[in-house]
Amino acid sequence: MGGPSPGDLMFSSVKPYENQRYASLKKECQRRKQLFEDPLFPANDDSLFYKSRIQGIQWKRPKEICNDPHLFVDGISSHDLHQGQVGNCWFVAACSSLASRESLWQKVIPDWKEQEWNPEKPESYVGIFHFQFWRFGQWLDVVIDDRLPTLHNQLIYCHSNSRNEFWCALVEKAYAKLSGCYEALDGGNTADALVDFTGGVSEPIDLTEGDYIADEAKRNLLFERVLKVHSRGGLISCSIKVSNVTSDMEARLDCGLVKGHAYAVTDVRKVRLGHGLLSFFKSEKLDMIRMRNPWGEREWNGPWSDTSEEWQKVSKSEREKMGMTVEDDGEFWMTFEDFCKYFTDIIKCRLINTSYLSIHKTWEEAVLHGAWTRNNDPLKNRCGGCINHKDTFLQNPQYVFDVKKAEDEVLISIQQKPKRTSRKEGKGENLAIGFDIHKVELNRNYRMHTLQQKVASSIYINSRSVFLRTDLKEGRYVIIPTTFDPGHVGEFLLRIFTDVPHVFPCRELTLDEPAHTCWSGMCGYPQVVSQIHVLAAAGLKNQDSQGGTADPYVIMKCEGQKVRSPVKKNTVSPEFDVKGLFYRKKPGQPIIVQIWNHNLISDEFLGQVVLTGDPGDRQSVHTLHLQDKGNKRSNDLSGTIAVKLLSSNILTNV
Repeated sequence: MGGPSPGDLMFSSVKPYENQRYASLKKECQRRKQLFEDPLFPANDDSLFYKSRIQGIQWKRPKEICNDPHLFVDGISSHDLHQGQVGNCWFVAACSSLASRESLWQKVIPDWKEQEWNPEKPESYVGIFHFQFWRFGQWLDVVIDDRLPTLHNQLIYCHSNSRNEFWCALVEKAYAKLSGCYEALDGGNTADALVDFTGGVSEPIDLTEGDYIADEAKRNLLFERVLKVHSRGGLISCSIKVSNVTSDMEARLDCGLVKGHAYAVTDVRKVRLGHGLLSFFKSEKLDMIRMRNPWGEREWNGPWSDTSEEWQKVSKSEREKMGMTVEDDGEFWMTFEDFCKYFTDIIKCRLINTSYLSIHKTWEEAVLHGAWTRNNDPLKNRCGGCINHKDTFLQNPQYVFDVKKAEDEVLISIQQKPKRTSRKEGKGENLAIGFDIHKVELNRNYRMHTLQQKVASSIYINSRSVFLRTDLKEGRYVIIPTTFDPGHVGEFLLRIFTDVPHVFPCRELTLDEPAHTCWSGMCGYPQVVSQIHVLAAAGLKNQDSQGGTADPYVIMKCEGQKVRSPVKKNTVSPEFDVKGLFYRKKPGQPIIVQIWNHNLISDEFLGQVVLTGDPGDRQSVHTLHLQDKGNKRSNDLSGTIAVKLLSSNILTNV
């Protein structure tokens, strides 16, 4: 059961939960020849429930349940698991996914050989285990004792196919301890558990909204994405929504699938149809997905189910490659088309910067801790609610980042810190949270005070985390994470993933305007703030006499500061849509906007305009003729430029 070690970045330093240190606690118990009893998660009803009770529960150690207990019997497998009496199929599905990835479960279950029962040294066993989970940006090491809740000598929660295998029951106990009690696991969700097992980022997708059954192109694109996440070591889970919780929950459909039930995806592949050489020449392939029901039985009975005739279209060697078995073990294959027809939700959990990803594209990750806090001063308040509350929306934390490619896929996840819940209060409720992304000036370093172009926004939902995948063009952006309603406070973790490293590090904008320093008196302090928005240019000079076009870009200059735009390729009428921001100590000095043509050897000046940036000037858009530098004649250069200028004497107006 050896294997590749997990990557360094996701699996960085681990902190002991509640300051309980496994190694020293174990040594102390061995010295005293005592079995460990965890004072922080006692073997009583407080560890089981907030409010409800089940009569007759007895806490037993594995040795009292069977003669020959083990963490693992015949290795670890997604077939090990069975759901208990609590509605935690979501947790079982996450464990099922975890069991299929060695490098992942070896992180959650550290030093498993050291933790395993050793029949040769029975005295070394003192009933203590530890497991690791990722919570709010940090790996935590959770210590438990081995006393498990039973009814009539049967484990009442997650248990294994083999009566003497205990890894899943013990992992679940550690997770219940982290969550407050076992009842806290009731009705949780797989997306959260997958993140807690991996430190990855979960993307839930609603298959009904996307109309993937009718739209084949869209379905094919989704399959490629699911295949990519699976082949990069990601974890995937899926389910069928219930419309009526009481009558529908875990109702079995005619096709054998169960509603309201989390299935783990255990394989995704393009399957070759045909036999012998014919299958290679006639390369017909089918998009297929394999799933497992956490109950360990009750399978899909439609096309490509275990005993269906479709399997005759696939050669014996291909079937063996797919690990095809005909047992009611809860595992089965479907075509991706049928999958989209019956399943309503899929969760893709991407793993970030792990060693086995290194041969593929890996993501660059920025991680920031933040908080929504309340303050009566509007400039200091940081809980302004969503964009529906226009007066207070910008009174939220703001984070700035750059996209460095012409276009880049960006993944953003925001996770709220779970409220610590006491057993008296019962389960803590999540806030409804979400975020908006705004395109801002290329050189913005201070907080936004007026709304700028919104380019993307997440959904708002009262779940622990919210995810968005979007494509953004080169430029600078501000993310504004918010609660749905103003006035709510809480902590959050913001994670941003891009393709290209953040040369300009992603960071929170904390200042409203340039800081006053001891030099301000001598060197002056800005009097005016000016925002220049270069919209477009037209009729620029061609690059060469053969009629080739230009590769123009803009430079904005003021008081020694300079902002340069990305290059627009092959055009004499570029749509720039870029902004610059200048805090001006000498309002009398002009703002100069130049257009240059990008060349291999040296760039060519195409013309400029000089603007006064007077706060009284309210004209919305200026279309101006390009002029030469200095005192040369003003009309010798071809082309015009459209600019918008906004200036204010109040520095917190822009």
